[in-house]
Amino acid sequence: MSRSLKGCIVGAGYFARFQYQSWQSIPEVEIVANCNRTLEKAEAMAADYGIPSSYAGADFEEMLVREKPDFVDIITPPETHLEFCRIAFKHGVHMICQKPLAPTWDETLELLELVKAHPEVRFMVHENWRWQPWYREIKAILDSGVLGDFHHLNFLCRLGDGWGEDAYLARQPFFRDYKRLFIFETGVHFLDTFRFLFGEVSSLYASTSRRNPVIAGEDSALIVCHFREGGSAVLDANRYGEPDASIENPRYTFGRLRLDCSKGNLTLSEDGSIRIQLLGEEATVHPYSPSQEGFAGNCVHATQQHFVKQFLAEEPFESEAHDYLKSIELVELAYQSAANNQVQKLPS
Repeated sequence: MSRSLKGCIVGAGYFARFQYQSWQSIPEVEIVANCNRTLEKAEAMAADYGIPSSYAGADFEEMLVREKPDFVDIITPPETHLEFCRIAFKHGVHMICQKPLAPTWDETLELLELVKAHPEVRFMVHENWRWQPWYREIKAILDSGVLGDFHHLNFLCRLGDGWGEDAYLARQPFFRDYKRLFIFETGVHFLDTFRFLFGEVSSLYASTSRRNPVIAGEDSALIVCHFREGGSAVLDANRYGEPDASIENPRYTFGRLRLDCSKGNLTLSEDGSIRIQLLGEEATVHPYSPSQEGFAGNCVHATQQHFVKQFLAEEPFESEAHDYLKSIELVELAYQSAANNQVQKLPS
């Protein structure tokens, strides 16, 4: 991969820094400009990462015209994505776009229509959860057959960043105003990862609650998925309750899991360690070395490396828009299930 890609970035918020850092360390990529709603924030981020030009958010189209990038990384809130994508499609600029793709199902479908109407423009969803190193390793273990047939997964998530009057203000204050919060913003990561590990979902049940009255949306969810190829998964998660006091970084794995199969079980701990216990045998530590860099095992970097590799090879992305729509559909079904207290079945 000797070709150099010119990139632009829109967005300079809290999470954007992980993506700026990653682009800086991918040798095939040169970020030539960035923009942000507040020009001063764009300029400050550009100074930190050696980016030569900055623009105000209102000048996004001018940036694309003047800089002529190969791609643009869209790292802004969901309500801005459709317009930024529309402009990028107009100028034939390829995109990697943060999730959630849009604030509503209808806007998501409108964006997907743009993707379909411009097959010459590459579009990838920045869905980094499935790129956390423990999930790539668990997928390889499952595919090896050592654990046999998949039976059940249970994931326990307690983040502790959503209680108190100042909930979310330190990192992502806009979370406080989301009428849909946990499933829309965080739960979709898990649902997409479940699909990556176990295939398509056949039915889903969800219940939600709001434990902190200072926010608009739900901060707790219980989601039960059954899969077409067999097995089930339970996500028991909330951002209100605190994790065990001994956990140094609850945002490293975002919790712990147990996976049961016909030949034994696998557990993932909050430090990223994996243990395997075959039936009738002692548990053993599975040897692998997850990254301690960046966000959640450096999954942002792995995601962006995948974008570059597949882009240059002219091969499909894992998170193509039409495939990621299936994960967004699970989000919609989860909210429907929580509203009517019924299991939602997907077409076979």
